[in-house]
Amino acid sequence: MADILIIDDDPQIRQVLRIALKQAGHQTREAGDGPEGLAKALNGRDDLIVLDVGLPGMDGFELCRRLRAEREVPVLFLTARDDEIDRVLGLELGGDDYVTKPFSARELTARIRAILKRSGTGGGQASPERMKRGALEIDPARHLCRFAGQDVALTQREMGILAQLMARPENVWSKAQLSDAVYGPSIHVSERTLDSHLRNLRAKLAEAGAGGAIETVHGVGLRMGACETA
Repeated sequence: MADILIIDDDPQIRQVLRIALKQAGHQTREAGDGPEGLAKALNGRDDLIVLDVGLPGMDGFELCRRLRAEREVPVLFLTARDDEIDRVLGLELGGDDYVTKPFSARELTARIRAILKRSGTGGGQASPERMKRGALEIDPARHLCRFAGQDVALTQREMGILAQLMARPENVWSKAQLSDAVYGPSIHVSERTLDSHLRNLRAKLAEAGAGGAIETVHGVGLRMGACETA
């Protein structure tokens, strides 16, 4: 169903994950430290990465930070520290979920299944269709965005926000609704994190000539603009 990279320095945890994920129909690869994990993450085509926070050589947060600078792939953090600061930091770095040790293998595979379903990768789910509004066109399944024929490079989160807005362009979406749609209702994400994604998305669209693509309805939320060329 999906190719999953397990990055954890504990061989027993890797074995438990390997068995559980293979029983769920997934293919797995493994790495035992930060540098090896980053190399495999950058050079592979994994659908999801299970990433331990407390890695030798490079911790999971730094690995995720470096990974996000190069490519987008769903990340599920594993950690022995159930700390709210770690939780927020992990999600702001681009983590899709956060599981503390010890964990239930059944729960973890269910979390992975939910992430794959949300991201549209590896789960046999129907891919989001191409959407067009004015001169703006996106194809979430192929992770493509174009305005007036010009490619716009978006991160996974930016594409998720834009796809949600484009799905019903006349609707006004609150930030809470956008967060639930992109991250899932069970994941707490600070408004500051969502604002950062929105700011970057708007800047990229503006650079391509679509400065008014996303409108703010003050006190309510956001919706799509006309997306026309000047």
